[in-house]
Amino acid sequence: MNRIKIIFSLLLLLSASSCKEFLDVKPLESISDTETITDQNSALTALRGVYSALASGDYYGTSFQSIGYLTGDNIQWTGSQSQVQEFINKKVNADNSTIASVWVAIYRTINRANNVLAKVPAVTDPTLTTALKNQYLGEAYTIRALAYFDLARTFGGVPIITSPTTKPTDNSGIKRSSQADTYAQVLKDLEAAEPLLPTTVDRYRVTQKTVFALKSRYYLYQKDYAKAEDYATRLISDATNYKLLKPYGAFFQSDARGTAESVFEIFYNGTTEVNSHRGQWQPQTNGGTRQWAPNDALVALLNNPAIGGNRSVLVAKDNQNRWYGNLYYRNPASDPSYIFRIAEAYLIRAEARAQQDKLTDALTDLNAVRDRAGLTALTTATTATKDAVLLAVENERRVEFALEPHRWFDIVRTGRAQAVFNLTDANRSVLPIPVQQLLTDKALEQNPGY
Repeated sequence: MNRIKIIFSLLLLLSASSCKEFLDVKPLESISDTETITDQNSALTALRGVYSALASGDYYGTSFQSIGYLTGDNIQWTGSQSQVQEFINKKVNADNSTIASVWVAIYRTINRANNVLAKVPAVTDPTLTTALKNQYLGEAYTIRALAYFDLARTFGGVPIITSPTTKPTDNSGIKRSSQADTYAQVLKDLEAAEPLLPTTVDRYRVTQKTVFALKSRYYLYQKDYAKAEDYATRLISDATNYKLLKPYGAFFQSDARGTAESVFEIFYNGTTEVNSHRGQWQPQTNGGTRQWAPNDALVALLNNPAIGGNRSVLVAKDNQNRWYGNLYYRNPASDPSYIFRIAEAYLIRAEARAQQDKLTDALTDLNAVRDRAGLTALTTATTATKDAVLLAVENERRVEFALEPHRWFDIVRTGRAQAVFNLTDANRSVLPIPVQQLLTDKALEQNPGY
């Protein structure tokens, strides 16, 4: 199962549920891949399969997200598996089981998207109207873009595969593209998706607003700050639908989901689809293992009224006086996975504006996030230089997204890994290609330094 070229036909679809019933679907049974998308119903089922892969435990369910925070400096590992400690130590080996499962899960998502993109255009069912067909294609393009974005920032350049895999030999021998070319594929897919999608707001399903969000993040990574600002503004300007909720915990506490804070999140129903995050974070008294937990540095930041403010709700103590993360807490395990919150748009725009020397405007955005957290505003008197504002944004992102998968990628993309993480080997800014993939396909080459 560790091949990136393995068959992932739609007979393997898991049901994925949402409160809007979009993902309420039973698995297909005994249907060949060549016949899976023949009408409107099977096209929608295939699209649900793309979302199901995105939500899987090895992708946004747990494993991929864990790379983003375990490799940062907020989280400690309390278990005994040395492979997890590799992320904490920033010395991940090519035989690490987490990166192997993440690689397969992301390519599974890509393959399902490719299946939709290849077959939906040929469907002639009159119930699959042009508008619906465009929407399904736009959603598949967007999720494929997100998948390649995540591959690029995690592993560097990867094989770009844009046609469905139907047998093990398909796409064998494709060499890795450069990281720049992989990112170019991300933009190509987002550009293709944007005009196809509805302009409506849906927090569980891709719309044009989701593309705006991913473009703002993409352009920030590419250091195209004017465009990052532009796309973040498109979301922030839609104040009717997107807003920073007060206090901070309002977007996730008391079983909240799909709030105005959310641009795109994944719904889990806790039965047929579960988010296994809670088991890793919650202590034994709450039915978890607490195998990863906030470290002392993060606990100090979150509990400092001048830094964490009301974001201290992200952590709590168990009956043994040990701190644990509390973003994922629901039982059964139905916590959303947050792919993009409006707070990120504010902080993307703050950073982009600071990079363009719009320091007053940058502080306005930064202070909007700080105000929601119950913090006092920063001023040009205390944050007077471009570097000072950028550092303030970096620090704010650390606590705002303390238990979300941003910290490692933020520090790497800004070139500050040596200063912040003491990462002296620049090769370690990307993770190794999983050894199973190298053994499966001799066309793949390992990243330098591994």
